[in-house]
Amino acid sequence: MLASGFAGLGYQIIWTQQSALWLGHDSAAVLAVVAAFFGGLALGALAMGPKIARSKQAVRWYALCEALIALWGLLLIVLMRPVSDWLLSITGVQPSPLWQWLVAFSGTFFVLLPATAAMGATLPAMQRLSAEIRAQGRSIAVLYAANTLGAVIGVLATAFWLIPELGLLYTTLVCAGLNLLCACAALVALPRKVALASSQRPQATLSQPDELMRLVLTGLLGIGYEVLVIRVLSQVAEDTVYTFAILLAVYLLGTALGAAIYQRWFADAANPEKLSDKLLSGLALACMSGTLSLWLSEPFKRLLLASFNINMVTAIGIEAMLALAAFALPTMVMGALFSHLCAGANAAGISFGRALGVNTLGAAVAPPLFGVLIAPWLGPKLALLLVAMGYLALTSSRAWRTSSVWLPAVMVLALAVWAPPLAFVDIPEGGKLVSYKEGVMAAVSVVEDANGVARLRINNRQQEGSSSSLLVDGRQALLPLLLHPAPQQVLFLGLGTGVTASSAAQEAALQVDAVELLPEVIQASGYFRQVFAGGNPKPQLHLMQADARRYVKSTAQSYDVIVSDNFHPARSGSGSLYTVEHFQDVRTRLRLGGLFCQWLPLHQLDLETLRSIVQAFIAVYPGGWGILASNSLETPVLGLVGQAVNSNFNVQQVGKRLHTIVLAKSPAAFGIEDEFALLGSFVAGPNALARFAGSAAANTDDHPVVAYHAPRITYAPESLPRERLTGLIQALAIEPSEIIDSSTNTAWKQRLAAYWLARNRYIEVGRNVRPSANVTDMLAQVREPLLSVLRISPDFRPAYDPLLRMAAALARTDAYAARALLTELAQIQPARPEAISALQQLTLSAP
Repeated sequence: MLASGFAGLGYQIIWTQQSALWLGHDSAAVLAVVAAFFGGLALGALAMGPKIARSKQAVRWYALCEALIALWGLLLIVLMRPVSDWLLSITGVQPSPLWQWLVAFSGTFFVLLPATAAMGATLPAMQRLSAEIRAQGRSIAVLYAANTLGAVIGVLATAFWLIPELGLLYTTLVCAGLNLLCACAALVALPRKVALASSQRPQATLSQPDELMRLVLTGLLGIGYEVLVIRVLSQVAEDTVYTFAILLAVYLLGTALGAAIYQRWFADAANPEKLSDKLLSGLALACMSGTLSLWLSEPFKRLLLASFNINMVTAIGIEAMLALAAFALPTMVMGALFSHLCAGANAAGISFGRALGVNTLGAAVAPPLFGVLIAPWLGPKLALLLVAMGYLALTSSRAWRTSSVWLPAVMVLALAVWAPPLAFVDIPEGGKLVSYKEGVMAAVSVVEDANGVARLRINNRQQEGSSSSLLVDGRQALLPLLLHPAPQQVLFLGLGTGVTASSAAQEAALQVDAVELLPEVIQASGYFRQVFAGGNPKPQLHLMQADARRYVKSTAQSYDVIVSDNFHPARSGSGSLYTVEHFQDVRTRLRLGGLFCQWLPLHQLDLETLRSIVQAFIAVYPGGWGILASNSLETPVLGLVGQAVNSNFNVQQVGKRLHTIVLAKSPAAFGIEDEFALLGSFVAGPNALARFAGSAAANTDDHPVVAYHAPRITYAPESLPRERLTGLIQALAIEPSEIIDSSTNTAWKQRLAAYWLARNRYIEVGRNVRPSANVTDMLAQVREPLLSVLRISPDFRPAYDPLLRMAAALARTDAYAARALLTELAQIQPARPEAISALQQLTLSAP
C-alpha cells in the first residue's frame, strides 16, 4: 500500500509535467490531469468494482491492475510525445476557448485512461482483500495509513528529488517498478482466494439514489474547493512546481487524518443521519474558515518573511503553513465525511466500488466546472462560498431548523455581500488600480504608482514590464531586427506589455505576429501599447491568443526573425520554453538566413540554471552568441542569438540597415546610435558560451532542469542581479572574428574590441555606484571611473552621455567645474560635438 500510494501520486506529478508541454501552462495541466485522474478512477471503480466484488480472485485482480498501471506508465514514455503532437494538431494554431478546453480535458482523459482506470479498480480489489483480513480479526488501519503516507511521500519525493535529479523517464521507471513490486508482493503474500461478500443487506437509512447523490456532490465540492484554493494561493505563494506539490501533500494528509479520526471515534455513531448533518454543516464552517484564511494569507506571509532568515527550506515551509491554514480543517472533515458516506452506502447496499466510482466521478467534473467556468465568472470569493453553501444544501430538511445549519448559511450570505473580493493586487501608496481581470489560468492587473509608472502583473507575483522600461523593451525588438539585413516577417513569442512587438511594428513594411497565451494579458497590454504608440494602432501588428510552444509546432508560417520573451523561468510552464526540443521547433520556423533571439531575465535567474539553458541553446545553435539588451544593473537581460544557417555579420550591411530603417522613433532613441552600439551589445561568442555551459545538464522536456532549479532564486535570492551580471561578464568573452566577417578592416575590429572592454568596465564601475540626487555627490563617484571608460573607447556613448548631463546640471552652481569636465570630454572624444557646443554656450553665458 505504501508503494502503490507513492507510485500513484508520483505519476500525477509526472503526467502534469508532461501534459503542460502541449497544454502550454502548468495551471491548465493541473486541471486537466486532476480531471483525468478522477475520471479514470471513477470509470475503473464503476466498471470493474462489481466484477471484483463477485470474484474470489481479488488478489489476481489487484496484481493485474498494478501490472497494467506499470505497463501503461512505461508505454507513455514512448507514446506521450507523438500523442501530444497529434493532440496539438487537433487543437489547432488558434483554437476557440471551448474547443481548446474540450481537447485538453478529453485528450488528457483518454491518454491516461488505461492507467487511471486500473488505479480505480485496485481500490475495490484491496477492499475485498482487506475484508478478508478484517474477518481474521486484524486491523487494516495501518494499510490505509501506509497508502496515504506513500501518496504524500510520492508527491514530495517526485517533485523535490526524483524529477530534478533523474528526469521524467527514470522517475517513471521508479514508479513502474513500484507497481510491479506491488503486483508480485500481492501474489506472494496475500490470500489467493477470498470468500464472497455477504449478500445480506443491512437496513438502509437512506435510499440508494440519495446516498449516491451525496457521494457525487461531495466529490464535486471537495475537489472544487481544492481547485479554488490552489488558484487563490497561486497569487500569494511563488506558484512554482513546488507550490503545487506542497498543496497536494497537505490536502492528502488532511483527508487521511480525517478518515482516521472518523474510524477511531465516530464509526459506531447511534444516529448516522444526524452525524451526516453535523459533518456537512461542520464542513461548510471549515470551508469558510479556510476561505477566511485566504484573506489573511498575504499579510501572514509578510509577517513570516520578516520574522525568519529566509532560505529555500523556510520559504517552502511558509507555503506549507499557508496550505495548512486553508486545507487542514476542511480536508480533515472531508476525510471523515467520505468515510461516513461510504459506511452509509454500504448500509444502503451500495458496494464500495460503486460508492468510490460516483464520488470520483463528481470529483472529475470539478476542475472544468470550478476552474474553467465558475471561478472566472463569479470570482474566487463567491465560488468558494458556493462550495460552503453546497455542503449545507446536502443536509436534511430537519437540520435546517437548527442553528448548526442556518447560522453558517447566514454567515455565507454575509461574506458574499460584505467581504472584499479574493484578489491580491499590491497598490503602492498614492497609486491606483488601472485594470484587473480574473481569467481561467491567472489574474492580470495593471497598477500605476504615484509617479504615473504603470506595471503589468500576472497573479500579482510576476511583473511583465512597466511604462518606465519602454525604451529597454523596445531594444529587445530592435537589436535582433537590425541584425537581419531585410526582414519581412517577424514573430514574437510572449507579449508582456506589448511594447517590444509594437517597437518592431513601427517599420511599415514589416509584418509582425505576436503570440500570447493569456487573453487577459493581451487586453491589459493595450494600455502600454497606446502609451508607446501615441494612440496610433499599427495594422501590421497581429496579436494572437495561443500557447507559444503550440503555435511554433503547429503553424506552417515561416519567419525571418523570431524573438522570444524573457519568460520568468520558475513560473507556470515557462521552463518548457527553454528546452532543446522547443529551440529545435523554433529553428524549423526560420527562413534561410533567419535569426532567433531568446531573451533571458538574468535578474530572475541564477547562473547555474542559466548554464543549463545555454547548454540547451547551443545544442541547437552551436554557432550562437550572447548579447545584452541593455547595461542595466538592476534588471539585466541576456539574449541568446542563433541563426538558421550560421554566418558572421557584414559591418557595411549592418550599417546600411541601421541608417536606412524608417521608424517613428529612430534607433538612436533606443540607444542604438551607430554600428558600435549595435554590435557592441554582444558579450559572448560560440566558444565562450560552450565554456560557460561546461558540463551543465541541458534543459530538455524529459529533464526539466529549469522548472525545478530556477525556483531556488525565487524563494531565496543568494545574490543581487548586479552581482550575477558582473559574474557573467567575467565568465564570458568575445573576439571580433567571432561576430563580423573577414572583409572588415583591422582598425574597425580594434575599435569594436575596445568598445567591449569599455562596456565591461562600465558595468563593473556601476556595481558600486549608489544613486544620489545631488549632482556633486554623484559626480564624485563616477567622474574618474567614467572618464577611464572613455579613454578605453571614446565610442562608448553610455559613459559620455551621463557625464554630459551632469556637466549641464553642474553649470548652474559651479561653472568652473562644469567647464573642466566638458573640456576633458571634448579632448577624449573630439568627434562628438555635444561637449564642444556646451563649452561654447557656457563661455557665452559667463558674466
